[in-house]
Amino acid sequence: MNFIFLSPYFPNNFYNFCVELKKAGVNVLGIGDTAYEELRSELKDSLTEYFRVDNLEDYSQLIKACGYLTHKFGKIDRIESHNEYWLETDARLRTDFNVQGLKVDDLRLMKYKSKMKEVFKQAGIKTARGRVVNNIVDAEALIDELDYPVIVKPDSGVGAADTHKLNNHQQLVEFFNNQADVDYIMEEYIDGKIQTFDGLTDQEGNIVFSSSLIFETGIMETVNQGLDIFCHIPRKLSEDIVEAGIKTVEAFELKERFFHFEFFKLKEGGIVALEANVRPPGGLVLDMFNYANDINIYQQYAKLVAHGVFDAQISRKYNCFYLGRKNSIDYRHKLEEVLNIYGEYIVQHEEIPALMAPAMGDYGMVIRTNKLKKGKKIVQYALDKY
Repeated sequence: MNFIFLSPYFPNNFYNFCVELKKAGVNVLGIGDTAYEELRSELKDSLTEYFRVDNLEDYSQLIKACGYLTHKFGKIDRIESHNEYWLETDARLRTDFNVQGLKVDDLRLMKYKSKMKEVFKQAGIKTARGRVVNNIVDAEALIDELDYPVIVKPDSGVGAADTHKLNNHQQLVEFFNNQADVDYIMEEYIDGKIQTFDGLTDQEGNIVFSSSLIFETGIMETVNQGLDIFCHIPRKLSEDIVEAGIKTVEAFELKERFFHFEFFKLKEGGIVALEANVRPPGGLVLDMFNYANDINIYQQYAKLVAHGVFDAQISRKYNCFYLGRKNSIDYRHKLEEVLNIYGEYIVQHEEIPALMAPAMGDYGMVIRTNKLKKGKKIVQYALDKY
């Protein structure tokens, strides 16, 4: 089996996919714009071939790279990056080289938030009221229906980038005076806590792994207000989140895909769908899956691709927490203090790449505990401020 992995060095932990794919007997063929000499040794050892391009944004160079790898190794069986930024590029290459997986036409419902709403509604899942707005007059007409505050964000975008909460007409005017040249969707503001349904499906679309994240702070607020972030994987998943997540997987007909669905959990009960992402959750969440269940999700993905098998036992033995500290925040306890006092519970900690830092923090920690209360105590200590 020949597996082309686009940008296998980013994020930092994605090299694990290549390591496990090689162990499963797969030819891992990397394409990237980083020099081969700069790749970490584990990644180098797992790559059968690495084709360096000058610019991953130049599609003609990717066509040339895939053509060369096809000529040298034969038909390509998979093309993947697991990265939302390259989602459309992956699909375009699969379409042009007739490779299994999501094609360009499949992405229409998965790329645009306005189209996602249609799929959620067809699945019987409530969404925030709103639509694409073309100008300030159009936006004012919608606000007459919704009232302030409203959320406005690119209809097609990655994460919480360029997402704004508008509380009054002045902020609306300022937004339109400074908006980027893209389509924006405007929605009613939902007062709720973000919970996700995350997982992986097999080649038939069956969910073979599932998990969930509960966020204490919204990603939009984290990015726009420069806040730190704290979320956790609970040992027991919310039944309504699981039910909505299963319906969403079926509605999008996802096969051999990671997924990351975001919902608002309302204080008064009920859930509202936020968006569907057909890739793994970002940052260190894949590693959190491993720590929460004592599994190797990278290995299980490789087995699934190469042999159609997912044989890990999902035990949810631990509560698993992620916290991201920001360099701009004056914390009461230095990083060394946190590590010295609670080191036995901190299973992973590292600097976060600058590109991901606005949403995930400049320095991330993964904490694992048996008791939820203990984990929250550690997080409170690590994020305590003057």
